[in-house]
This record gives sequence, C-alpha cells and structure tokens, in this order.
Amino acid sequence: MDRLRAIFELRDMLRQMERDIGLEDLSPAEKDVFQAAHRLTDAPGQLVLSDQIRQHPLTSGIAQATFHRALRSLLELGFLERPEGARAKHYMVRKDLLHD
Repeated sequence: MDRLRAIFELRDMLRQMERDIGLEDLSPAEKDVFQAAHRLTDAPGQLVLSDQIRQHPLTSGIAQATFHRALRSLLELGFLERPEGARAKHYMVRKDLLHD
C-alpha cells in the first residue's frame, strides 16, 4: 500500500468515527477547541480554563474571535458545559464524552 492510500484510509476512518460520535458537523475550529479541552481534562468533572484551551498548540493559531465563537458554539451544542457555581471562563467537557 502506498503512503497516500494509507493516509486517505486513516482520514476515512477518522471521519466515520467523528460521524459515530456526532462531531462531523463541527467546524475545524470547533473540533480543535473541543479536542484541546478534552486533552486538558484528565478526569470527568475537571475544570479547564479558556486561557488553557487558548494556549494549547491546537488552538494557538486560531483567531481570537473564531476561538470565542467556537467555545460559545460548543456550549450551545452541549459538548462543553459551564459547571454550576463556577466563575466565568471555566468549562468542563461533558462527562459522558470522557473516557470509556
């Protein structure tokens, strides 16, 4: 198998996995913000700050306005949550999306 074929097959598998968990309709910025938030979360219920997400290598190149739109969209779609009683700029990845 040539290298290009392997890359294309991996991309096809990734798209199918994204479809299976409902990520297929997210924009590239939303996917990067969500993945960064997830990578910064070690346990269900763990808080992550927007500044931490913003400084992650996946999101550091995203324009600030786009980053904030992606955060707002992920909140509206339910991928991220604001914990009760938490201050602004604190988020959690929805608990049922973390780990098996």
